[in-house]
Amino acid sequence: MSLPEWDQLKKLVTDAEEDVAKAVGGNKAAGTRARKKMQDIKSAAQEVRKKILEGRVDGEGDAASPADAAE
Repeated sequence: MSLPEWDQLKKLVTDAEEDVAKAVGGNKAAGTRARKKMQDIKSAAQEVRKKILEGRVDGEGDAASPADAAE
């Protein structure tokens, strides 16, 4: 079974690599693009976390604590 959200996260990280390297080199425009892509990565990572939690609760019958659901 594949997790499409995970595949999307990996793609976003790969896509950000060039802009991050340019930003480290001093390119201000690349820095702006890299920061935007990092925000997208953060959102995609949150989606992966949600899907994993859903799978844990639905698939294994292992109930999550309320603290886990709030994350």
